[in-house]
Amino acid sequence: MPTLGVQELLIILVIVLVIFGASKLPQLGKGLGEGIRNFKKGIKESDESNDSNGERPA
Repeated sequence: MPTLGVQELLIILVIVLVIFGASKLPQLGKGLGEGIRNFKKGIKESDESNDSNGERPA
């Protein structure tokens, strides 16, 4: 899978700006950050519960 370069990232950013508008970007970033934070929290809690049960992840 090829990696994304600077030009590709700029094109994606411009498309996001056109679709959502500049005023919606802070809300979009906040929602994305909260989603990632909750996902990491869920993974951590799952690992802790598996460790307390004596189970080892595969």
